[in-house]
Formats: sequence, C-alpha cells, structure tokens
Amino acid sequence: QVQLVESGGGLVQAGGSLRVSCAASGRFFSIDVMAWYRTAPGKQRELVARITSGGRTNYADSVKGRFTISRDNAKTTVYLQMNSLKPEDTAVYYCNLNGRAWGDPRTDYWGQGTQVTVSS
Repeated sequence: QVQLVESGGGLVQAGGSLRVSCAASGRFFSIDVMAWYRTAPGKQRELVARITSGGRTNYADSVKGRFTISRDNAKTTVYLQMNSLKPEDTAVYYCNLNGRAWGDPRTDYWGQGTQVTVSS
C-alpha cells in the first residue's frame, strides 16, 4: 500500500522560511514525478513545484527564486524549501507522487496535506 506522509508545515511570519517534507512508503516499480501542490482558501489547487526521476525541476512563476524542490538519494522523500514567504503563500500543501506500485497501473498518489500559514 502506498502512503505519502507530509510534515513540516506551520505558522511563519512574512519573509521567513519553512521546509516541508513528504516521505513515500510502499513497493514501487517506478516513481516518475514527485511534486508539491497547494490549495489556498477560495482557490483551485495549483502546482507549486515538481521534480522528475531524472532530476528535472519545474516551478510555478509565483514561487520561482524563492522555493526549491529536492529529494533524497533514495528518491522516496521530497522536500520543499520555502524562503521569503509571503502571505499569499498561505495554503494547504499537498505532496503528489506519479508512479507505479508493483502490480498497479501508473497512478497519482496524494498526501493528506500540511497547512502553511504566513502572517503579515
């Protein structure tokens, strides 16, 4: 069974930093992409950053230069380092994994979400 467990959210003042983590567990045949999405109050879920199995990264324009996505050597834990946080970064942040567990088709898996609140 695939599980994504997020940690590291919280409350921070504008200009501060936070790092959120997502650990994936399960028997994977392949992990193609790991990503962070966020849902702000009254808005649709949006892609924040993604990292492919080859290490290629992409970022939303709104976070470029402030956020950095990375992963551990085992490629089953993904991190999002968030610097120079703004109140508009306040959202629930969700970890996403696109890949194949043994015996299953390629699937999108989601974490439970972690709240990030940036005060002005």
